[in-house]
Amino acid sequence: MSISANKKQKWINELRRAFFIVFGNLVYAMIVSLFLLPSGLMTSGTTGIALVVNHLTGFSISMFVLIFNVIMLLIGWWLLGRTFAVTTVASTLIYPVALEICRRIVGDLVITDNKLLSTIYVGVGVGVALGLVLRSGASTGGMDVPPLVLNRFFRVPVSVSLYLFDFCIMLAQAFYNPIENVLYGILLILLTSIALDKVMLMGTTRTEVKIISRHTREICDAILTKLDRGVTILNGEGGYLHKEAQVVFSVVSNRELPQIEKIVRGIDPESFMVVSRVSEVWGRGFSISKKYVQDENKGGV
Repeated sequence: MSISANKKQKWINELRRAFFIVFGNLVYAMIVSLFLLPSGLMTSGTTGIALVVNHLTGFSISMFVLIFNVIMLLIGWWLLGRTFAVTTVASTLIYPVALEICRRIVGDLVITDNKLLSTIYVGVGVGVALGLVLRSGASTGGMDVPPLVLNRFFRVPVSVSLYLFDFCIMLAQAFYNPIENVLYGILLILLTSIALDKVMLMGTTRTEVKIISRHTREICDAILTKLDRGVTILNGEGGYLHKEAQVVFSVVSNRELPQIEKIVRGIDPESFMVVSRVSEVWGRGFSISKKYVQDENKGGV
């Protein structure tokens, strides 16, 4: 690939990354404006703190989020370095501004009075929005900063401190909310976590296949020619008879699994096959484009 082509691809990747960062924050702001605030639901993070401050003082939610995010951005720049700040600055500014704009556009619009329905939409919507931002390599800022600071200087696990902060934020809202809202808040956080995990792994899951057979070479050649997938042959030993055995190892897309099963059963019905789901695969043929080389022994590619 030429240098100009590399630069073009780099620009395309950066534009795609910027788009998803902006889009994720816009979706986040819309979900909060359309479902979270009208329903009076509880939530965690910076928005949760803003709800507490708004309840106690009447201070604007979007303005508090902006001020708090800027403060956290400056702390992150000072304690965590410029790289962290650069990946955080977009969300620090876009989300509160988009939230204020959405609030002005939406006004008093209430889409549904059903709190369970609102909880589902907020949980899934926020999870998807945050997933898009995080998959783009950016940080959402705000309450992301304190756990990272504690981890950097006191070795406190990020997950532990993050859950602790979320618990405290939810507890603060529980003092002035009915118990039913507390239950909805717990459900909301669970749905957000599930949706976030799904988005983070979306499009990256693959199927790992291990095949033990007496026809290793035939199976290997069939996978290479019919599926155009890479294959690795591993040397093993049977645990009972201690005979040498070869294991065909390959990673395929989820849709290709029925094809590879058909190939293997057609060559050796008595083969032993193990299928596993893997969350992510990096390397040529997946995260890197395929590269065909000349096989000097076979005279092919």
